[in-house]
Parts: sequence; C-alpha cells; structure tokens
Amino acid sequence: MNFVKNKPSILEIEKRQCEEHDFYYKSHKKGGKMKKRLALALSIVMSVGLLGGCGSSASTTGAEKEASVASSAAETSAVAEGNTGKKKELKWGSVGTQTTLREQAMAKAIEEINAKAEGIHITGYYDSTLGGSQDLVEGIQEGMVDFITEGPAQFGSWIPKAAQVEAPFLWQSVEHMTTTMNGEYLEEMDKLFTEKVGVHILGTLYYGTRQLTTKKPVKTLADLKGMKVRVPETDLYVKMVQSWGAAATPMNINELYMALQTGTVDGQENPLPTFEAQKFYEVVKNITLTNHIICPSMMFVNLDTWNSLSKKDQEVVQAAVKNAIDWEDQAVLDAEKELQEKMAKEYGCTVITPDDSIREATIPAIKPLIEDWDKIQSYAK
Repeated sequence: MNFVKNKPSILEIEKRQCEEHDFYYKSHKKGGKMKKRLALALSIVMSVGLLGGCGSSASTTGAEKEASVASSAAETSAVAEGNTGKKKELKWGSVGTQTTLREQAMAKAIEEINAKAEGIHITGYYDSTLGGSQDLVEGIQEGMVDFITEGPAQFGSWIPKAAQVEAPFLWQSVEHMTTTMNGEYLEEMDKLFTEKVGVHILGTLYYGTRQLTTKKPVKTLADLKGMKVRVPETDLYVKMVQSWGAAATPMNINELYMALQTGTVDGQENPLPTFEAQKFYEVVKNITLTNHIICPSMMFVNLDTWNSLSKKDQEVVQAAVKNAIDWEDQAVLDAEKELQEKMAKEYGCTVITPDDSIREATIPAIKPLIEDWDKIQSYAK
C-alpha cells in the first residue's frame, strides 16, 4: 500500500473545519447543534474528497462509513472538475446503508438524474454521513442538503400530520398505503410541507412492514413489559412502545447494532429487509410478526432547490424518482415474501406469530392522536 506523507487525519480535518467555521456558528443564532454538526459533516466530507485525490489512505480501518464519505466526496470533486462548472452540484442524504432497498432506490434515482439532467449533478451520501435523521430534516429546511430520503414522521415536530401516516395499524394493506400516499392525500401533505418547512415531497415509497425483533421471545403483550425497545426519534413511535408496557429508546439507526450487541436496548422494530441489510440478525434472534406499521418513506427536495431547476430537469427528477419508487416497492414486497423462511434457515432466527394482545393495546392508545384516521380509512378499497 502507498502511504501519503503528512496527510491530516479525520480528527485533524475536523479540528481545522471547526476553527474555520467558528465565526459562522457564533454569528448565526438560528439553528443549533444539529445544524452545526451537519455543516461540519459537509465540510469534512468535502475535505476528505479533496485529499482522496492526492493518494491512497494512510489508514485502512475497513469502516464502510469512511469509505462512503471518501468515495462520495471524490465523485463530487471529479464531476465538478469534469463539468467545469456547467452543472450545479447537489447533495442527497440518507441515514440508511447502501445495502438497504430504500437506499438502492435512491441510488437508482440519482444515477438516472445524473445521466439525463442538463443543469444538475447529484451526489448521494449514505449511512448517516451527513448526520442522523433529525440533522437531515433540519438540514433540508435550511438548504444545507438538497434532497433527503426519510420517513415523514421525522418532520412531526413541525407538521404533526406528517407523523400520523406512520401510525401503527393505520393502513389496511400495502396497496392502501401506496395508493393514498401517492394520490390526492399526498398533494394535501405536500402543500403543508411547502408552506410550513419549505420542502417539496417528490414521492412516497413502501419502506416495508415493521416487525418486532428482540433478544428474548415475545409472544404476548406481557412479554414486552420492562423491555427497552429502540425506536426512531419520533414521538409517535415512543407512544406506541409505551402502550406495550416497554421502555422506548429513541436512537439513530447507525447506533443500533452496537446498542443491541451491548444490551443498551433489548430489541428494535423495522421491516425485515432492513433487519437483514443492517445485519441485526447477528445480535438478536427472535422475530415477532407484529405487522404493526405498514411504513411509508419519502424522497424530499428543498423547495428553493426545486424552484431553481429548469422545467426539464424537474421532469427528469420526478420521472427518476417514480421509476425508483416503482422498482423499490416491488423489491421490498418480493424480499418480504422470502425473508421469513430465510431468517429461520440461514440466520438461525425464531419467527413468532403473536396473539392479538399487542394490537389490542396499541390501537386505543394511538387512534385518538391521529386526526385523519377516519379520512385515511376512507381511501381503502
């Protein structure tokens, strides 16, 4: 391996960027720690990319996240040089790994956009490279990141209705969710997003049906009492787990594997394709088929970024997103059909069908919080 002399470490880069941006942070009261972390992450990403063009890394930790940072930033730098400023460089962030079907759909959309758009080039940043979910939803509002792939519930602090579409036992089927969330109801939501947070919804995809996975078997509601269950950083998920008699532990997904491994949490809930992609089967072996959330996820764009695009590039972006969503929805459905058997045979997991006690405890606790519960039910065929 070739080593580069005097190449600064990631920590040295971080320190340098902190010093360079110190005046900016002190001079701008708007925002907070998350905004600061995102700005710092973007600075470090670009610095690593520029350094990557000078030679091989002096350290090979094997960390996928650092490799993703370097490759994404290097790609951005190379394309920027090749286009000599003709295309505007944009950033698309996500917390998921590139092995997750949702993030694969994101990559497909980016690839198609970059091949067809006249005035823009997009670089994807995965695996929380630009920060956690709340960093991203704040960053897109501030224009610090242009596109994100996230669950709508992450915007619940600004738009309460955004959280309700991830409510447990709200959707009667996958078709009910995908049809509603890409139709008239989505148009209503998009109006709220553009008015309240300056973000445009490009489309809704099927993230998967969320299942409970734990270290100890869970067959009934009583089995959950006192368990620590990781949830996304949204109030609705916290209330759901509390209705189970368990302790909800909000946490970004990139911290979850270690938390399960060390016993910081006793379980988590995610669709099986995500469970597999994140390799959680290595640290938890019990899968309870609660089917508690038929889960939407969305692709968002900063409204100012969107309005700055030519009409043709807007059409390119919208078409690419639709193609990616169509692919991803079917890929998730196919994966879910196969994974229950695969989890048992290949990964040694125990797949459990619970009784109705978890559902019966959840709906009375959650339904009163969902303003549009009856309206959403009316869209079911």
